[in-house]
Amino acid sequence: MSGFDVIVLGAGAAGLMCALTAGQRGRRVLLLDHAEEPGKKILISGGGRCNFTNLGCVPDRFLSANRHFVKSALSRYTQHDFLALVGRHRIAWHEKTLGQLFCDGSAREIVAMLVAECGGAQVDMRMRHRVTAVSHDGAFQVETDQGVFTAPSLVLATGGLSIPKMGASGLAHDVAVQFGLRLTDIRPGLVPLIFQGGALDMMRPLSGVALPVVASLGKTSFSEAMLFTHRGLSGPAVLQISSMWREGSEILLDCLPGTDAMAVLRERKTSRPRAELKTVLGELVPQRLAAALAPDGGATMANQPDRALAAMAAHLKSWRLTPTGTEGYAKAEVTLGGIDTRDLSSQTMQARLVPGLFAIGEAVDVTGWLGGYNFQWAWSSGWCAGMAA
Repeated sequence: MSGFDVIVLGAGAAGLMCALTAGQRGRRVLLLDHAEEPGKKILISGGGRCNFTNLGCVPDRFLSANRHFVKSALSRYTQHDFLALVGRHRIAWHEKTLGQLFCDGSAREIVAMLVAECGGAQVDMRMRHRVTAVSHDGAFQVETDQGVFTAPSLVLATGGLSIPKMGASGLAHDVAVQFGLRLTDIRPGLVPLIFQGGALDMMRPLSGVALPVVASLGKTSFSEAMLFTHRGLSGPAVLQISSMWREGSEILLDCLPGTDAMAVLRERKTSRPRAELKTVLGELVPQRLAAALAPDGGATMANQPDRALAAMAAHLKSWRLTPTGTEGYAKAEVTLGGIDTRDLSSQTMQARLVPGLFAIGEAVDVTGWLGGYNFQWAWSSGWCAGMAA
């Protein structure tokens, strides 16, 4: 049996940040993970370039039953703090759209940076250790398939249920429940939406077609790209709105953002009366979508009654669709819900009724928008726990 000050379960983004922070404070830290290498989800993120934070990290871009919970952590360890760390390691980066920051090179640079920081802080990192039991008797005792370890502080950083092929498990949730913490409703987030019936019959032949849209649900809307798939819809705009979607609710798509569709169709009717409707639509949206909207080519513009043009304009500007489900955890980028924030301190991430027990990152009921927000939550929550453990 080996003794430490802090045991961190999970060598992902949040766990690595927590471990290096606690280690830099002189704590004896053990970092355990069942995977063969640290930061596996970091490596596949952002197409292998790691969208490691967002310049626009503000609290209202995070979903939680308590929308105020993120404020303390995000203000104590900001996107600029993480950017300074990236700068110290001379990792080249660039800003894409909407404040998203990516490595110029590979996501491996971010993992290497975190591992190097852990090394400098004397963190004892042990991979290929599968946790078999956790108990508490004066100190936390973690049993693994390679030995038993004890510490007065235990940090749950094993993430959520998304991308099970990467080794995702419900360990953090199970241990939290074991110690009396509550869980909120848990489901896939930032996930493609699937359809059935006539809607899918139309979408399936369009698989691979992408276009800019505004996807809306209630008062929330996202203006980004949408992608048709063989099962329904994906792309950034749809992944974003999926986190708000619930079974039975309807989404609204504007396929011509910033354009008065009726005015354009009326103008074409006057200026190009002999053009087919499909030809005109093909100048506004991708041609395969135009062909689907006007399958027979459509009559010439001169022969289109205004009511038909108005119906087409309404379809392009406010296409109403009711998904039948999502592609589930296998395709979800994050897990929505998790350990109830009512049971955690927003300053330290420590369980209110279990001294020494902490929960951070995706395991907690905090989910960011697409675009680097979830990584920033991992850095911020990990840092806060690392400063307190």
